[in-house]
Amino acid sequence: MDDSQVLTQLTEIIRDVLNNDTLTLTQETVAADVPEWDSFNHINIVVATEVKFGIKFKTAELEQVRNVGEFVALIERKLDQKKG
Repeated sequence: MDDSQVLTQLTEIIRDVLNNDTLTLTQETVAADVPEWDSFNHINIVVATEVKFGIKFKTAELEQVRNVGEFVALIERKLDQKKG
């Protein structure tokens, strides 16, 4: 799965959690750019992402993520580990 495929699926997850079908994300998007993306919804996004991709994040990994692009890269690493 490449960056654009992960970003597309992640966008769908975040749109669903935030109930915002018009939301557009880029690699540079940060939570502060999206008014509905508060700490509560952040947890929901993380859990929904784990369920969708069949992966689990460690708290330390999530603390390093600064934008959507870094989240996409983390998801890809987790998917690669899962395959390996």
